[in-house]
Amino acid sequence: MLTWIDDGQPLPPPAEAEGADSEVPGLLAAGGRVTPRRLEEAYSQGIFPWYGPGQPVLWWSPDPRMVLAVADFRVSHSLRKSLRRFLRTPGCEVRFDSAFEQVMDACAGTPRPGQDGTWIVPEMVAAYCAWHRHGFVHSAETWINGELAGGLYFVCIGRMCYGESMFAHRTDASKIALAAFVAACRARGVALVDCQQNTRHLASFGAREISRTAFQQHLAAVVPATPALEWTYDESAWDLLGITADRGP
Repeated sequence: MLTWIDDGQPLPPPAEAEGADSEVPGLLAAGGRVTPRRLEEAYSQGIFPWYGPGQPVLWWSPDPRMVLAVADFRVSHSLRKSLRRFLRTPGCEVRFDSAFEQVMDACAGTPRPGQDGTWIVPEMVAAYCAWHRHGFVHSAETWINGELAGGLYFVCIGRMCYGESMFAHRTDASKIALAAFVAACRARGVALVDCQQNTRHLASFGAREISRTAFQQHLAAVVPATPALEWTYDESAWDLLGITADRGP
């Protein structure tokens, strides 16, 4: 039976989520509001909200869990070419946290194949923007000639990062932002990025599934750790991906 909570109740333990044989595998609880305090409680345990317009807030903890070990990040030949071209082109920039709300709005508004509507409802945007002001949510962005071309937003607690959503208005713009984010993770001692659900797109970058037990063990080690450094763009981090940030011809 699904657990219903209100704002005064804690979330149930992740192990109580619906199993693989359920119609809603990974569903843990419903109810309450999405607030910065609740989000910190949830993500610290590997729980996240995911629901659509008109639905109550639904809280999830899937098993298995899709994760990306940043050491395993795959830079394809085509992405490597795109990265080098981007880094050498005047007017092309990578930024962190310069337009967080704009990134969230773009993620919510970008059509996606096979999806009708978005789970990034207005209440979610408001809550994550408020949490961003507390320093727990960030954006990685690609800019071309002063216009936001692509990006992603992510949660960071301690030394654990959780990838949330990406968008692109220009070819490979979100992939370049993802690569910059992974390079920044390596530079900051973040070893694992949570990707939540298994998709072919994520698997192409090296993401894989692990058990909830293994995921929880990792969280126990890294969530209480000293927080990652401030999220700012450092051109030298590209060296960690074998990319030379050469602005020359």
